[in-house]
Amino acid sequence: MSNFYARATLFEAILRGVACKCPRCGKGKLFSGFLTLRPSCQRCELDYAFIDSGDGPAVFIILIGGFIVVGCALIVEVKYQPPYWVHAALWIPLILAVTLAPLRAMKSLLISLQFHHKAAEGRSIRPNP
Repeated sequence: MSNFYARATLFEAILRGVACKCPRCGKGKLFSGFLTLRPSCQRCELDYAFIDSGDGPAVFIILIGGFIVVGCALIVEVKYQPPYWVHAALWIPLILAVTLAPLRAMKSLLISLQFHHKAAEGRSIRPNP
């Protein structure tokens, strides 16, 4: 049991993140809903109050998804020149797929990496008088 709380390697932290598991034990679930975090791990009782992924996951997903969708839309427009309704029929579902599908895993990955690297809010150091 002494190895239970041992620090995971970076590869293990990435796997735990992508699997949406607890960043410490790798067994408990991280989410109670689609993007709603549990208050703590039901397995190792790690308090998830330290978690603050902010807008990072959404920014990564928007940038990556935008690159994919805009690239595909430009190729289709230049090659086939379809009417606008075809663009709407093609790209609206693709936008939903490339943004919503990976969002949960990306949020969990950033949380796991935050835990692995012991990242915390920056604090200014006050000089001694």
